Parts: sequence; C-alpha cells; structure tokens
Amino acid sequence: MTDRNIRSILIVGGGTAGWMTAATLSRILGPDYAKITLVESDEIGIIGVGEATIPQMATFNRMLGLDEDQFVRETKGSFKLGIQFVNWGRAGHRYFHPFGKYGLDMKGVSFHAYYLRLRQLGEAPDVDEWSLQAMAARDDKFMRAIDAGNSPLSDIAYAYHFDAGLYAKFLRRYAEDKGVTRREGKIVDVKLRSEDGFVQSVQLEDGSHLEADLFIDCSGFRGLIIEQALKAGYTDWSQYLPCNRAIAVPCASVDAWTPYTRSTAHTAGWQWRIPLQHRIGNGHVFCSDYMSDDEATAILMSNLDGEPLADPRTVPFKTGHRNRMWVKNCVAMGLSGGFLEPLESTSIWLIQSGLSRFLTMFPDRDFNQADIDRYNRIMQTDYEEIRDFLVLHYHATERTDSPFWDYCRTMEIPERLAEKMRVFRTHGRAFRENEELFNDTSWFAVMLGQLMEPASHDPVADVMPLAETRERLAHIREAIANSADYMPKHRDFIREHCAA
Repeated sequence: MTDRNIRSILIVGGGTAGWMTAATLSRILGPDYAKITLVESDEIGIIGVGEATIPQMATFNRMLGLDEDQFVRETKGSFKLGIQFVNWGRAGHRYFHPFGKYGLDMKGVSFHAYYLRLRQLGEAPDVDEWSLQAMAARDDKFMRAIDAGNSPLSDIAYAYHFDAGLYAKFLRRYAEDKGVTRREGKIVDVKLRSEDGFVQSVQLEDGSHLEADLFIDCSGFRGLIIEQALKAGYTDWSQYLPCNRAIAVPCASVDAWTPYTRSTAHTAGWQWRIPLQHRIGNGHVFCSDYMSDDEATAILMSNLDGEPLADPRTVPFKTGHRNRMWVKNCVAMGLSGGFLEPLESTSIWLIQSGLSRFLTMFPDRDFNQADIDRYNRIMQTDYEEIRDFLVLHYHATERTDSPFWDYCRTMEIPERLAEKMRVFRTHGRAFRENEELFNDTSWFAVMLGQLMEPASHDPVADVMPLAETRERLAHIREAIANSADYMPKHRDFIREHCAA
C-alpha cells in the first residue's frame, strides 16, 4: 500500500490560534508523524483581546500536560468563577452567570424547579445563594477543589484570565520543544495546484515558497488562504448580533483581583473588564450604526479602574463564520474561521473545539470529502448554538433607553432560541440540546438574569412536600455559604501558588 499519511503541515499565522494549533498537533502527532512549521510575521500584530476563558480550557491544558501554576504564572493570569453582567436586563440591574451548578438535583427533578417553586411563593432569595462560584465571587475568593466528601468544596468549576500575548509565547516554547519549526516571514501570495485547486504553497516576501500537504489558516480576520485564495464565503449574522467594532485598552490595577469577568452594558453595546496580575484588560464592543468611534472611546476611557497603559486600539469585525471552514487541504482556526463577540468568552473554546473535532476527522492526503463535509457541518452547529446563547443576552431585556436596545429587544431571532424562550416562560424549564456548549444551568442563569420570569414552575417539583423542599434548600444554601466562607481570597491564593 502507498503511504498516504500527511507528512508536512504548515500553520499560517501565530497568535493564540496558531500556537494552540502547533501545540496540539505536536502533542498528539508526536515528532515523527509529520513536519510541522508555523510561519508568522513580527510585522503583523495579533488581535490578542481574548483573555477570558471557560472551564473547558482546563481540559485543553491537561491534554497538553501543562502545569497549571506555571501556566498562570507565565501568562500573569488569574482565575475566573463566572461573569458578572451589569445593566443588561435593565439599567442598574446586575446578575451573575456562574460556572458549576446551582444546588443539587433531587429525586430526579432539577434543582431549578424546586427553586422556582419557592421563588414564586416569595420565599427564595437570589439564586446566587445556591451557587458556590457566585457566593465566592461576591467576596473575591477562590480555591481549587479539595477532597471534602459531599461538600461543595469537592467540585469547584473555574476558568482563567490571561495575557493573550504571553500565552502565545508560552505555547510557542512548548511547541518548539516538541519539534515545531517557526518561520519568520510575511506571506504575499498563495499558490494553488492547477489540476485540483488544492493549496500547493505560500510565497513569502523574500521570494521563498513553503509547501505542505496540509495548511492550517490562523491568519485572523483576513482569512489569507481560506477566503482570499479558496473563496470559502462568509455567513453574516449582523442582523442578530449587530455590534461590529471593539476598542481595547489595558489599564493599571487598583483593587483586589476579582475572580470573575465583568460585562457592563452601555447604550450601544457593552464593556468588558478582565483582571490580570499586572493589569486589567478592558474593551468596549459596540455597533457603529448607533455610536461613533469617538463616543465609544470616551465611554470606555471614562470607565477604567486605573490609568490607561496604552493607547486605545480599534478592532472592526463582522459576526458570523466561513461558509466552509475546511476547504480542500486547508482548515481555518480561530478568527479566520469566524467570529462571535467575547460576551461569554467562547473565542478560545472555538479554537479548542475546532482542533478537537479536526483531530477526530484527521485526513490523509486524499482529503476525503465526506470527512470535510461532516467537520464543516459540526463546526457550523457549534457556532449557531453559541450565537443563540449570545443573542439571548441582547433580546431578553427591558431596556428602552436607546435605539440600539429597541432594535435588539424587538428583532427577529432564530427559531431555536425562540423555542427555548417560550419553554422557559411557561414552567421555567431550561435544557441543553445534544452536545451544545452551554448547559441548562447557563441557560437558566441568563434567562433569569435577563429578567425573564416564568409563569409557573415545573409541576413535578410538587412531588416533594413543601416543608421538605424548604428544609432541603435551606440546608444546601447553608452548605454553600459555609464553603464560601472557608475559601481564601483570590489574591492570597495566587500569591501562594502562582504569582508572576
């Protein structure tokens, strides 16, 4: 039999996507399967605003065999227990989307149903009091899970904040240690094979050509190969997610390191706040149809915690995805494949998911079209499901203070999301569909947080006597409070284990 295995891989572009790809392929394939080269130019900056993650990031780090303390230390990172949303349901209102879960499911019935039963009797305080992550975040506390039996401290879901530039450098050292070759150079042309349209090589500014069996496009929004050469096409979701620009600026840190990301809604978008060890990352995501760059910049700069550490940087974008993220012998990863605004910190997960799904369909040099079609279908579904979750934040709102929010509140939404909202409004039920990223806790947290109030609760919750429901929820609430009290301050935890 003729050897048809991939023997050379060229990753086009560095940054988070490029070096995550290089690290993953070098880890999984090993040093002898294929030659892996990454080409990037120091002249081309990286976007580097994706500094917040979700708990699945820990799975990626474990796959690479990374030491967590070293990872946090070298990226000057911090830990994240969820996202605080300010001014989203209405001006002045705030809620917390925690990692982990609320309470405990009992007798085969969701905890959410029991909570809503008491809430509708006027007997339940904020749902945060049944989330360890939410209660710890209130007091800027953090710790990793410990072996504590059935205590909430035995199961603490968390993610990270980190400096994206430092993370790329960290992964570069990792990948190069495993045999990946970095090539400095600016790509000026892409050569396609005349007989089948496959990518043959890329040409650098110095005139040299780099050939490969497989090309991974990590060139960012430009889509240097996937779009400019292979014409993959783009699905534009601006009608659902109208924000199309971001202005980013770091500032000095002036208070405790909060173990959560904050998202504050403004009149035509929202502002992120991501605390790191050495600075705070900030950005204003907005829609240019409703606000100018100057106005958006002024809002951002007037809402910083400390002195700005750089000039504001503007990043235009168009929400959506390539019609095909895998075309012939080229796969797009990261921004070259699509973009969903960082409202729920999903950008890095989409790279992680793309790599994981690609490895399950890893090709040989025949590049079977059935494999390519399946990959494209699954990745499109990933994007659509996250899109719907993000749209929920904009659409389920009581804000009437600006034309932007009037549009979002009244816009037509995807039917899959509309169905989820109808189901929640009747009996407060929230479901995770198939393998979608966000689970029932996330949907419940955001729907309730965005001031959606169900007409009733799941009637199956009435199987448990009311007195027993009160007693059990009070016991869980007390266990959560005691566990949060036990946890150290986030800053103290970092100083002990992983200070930069």
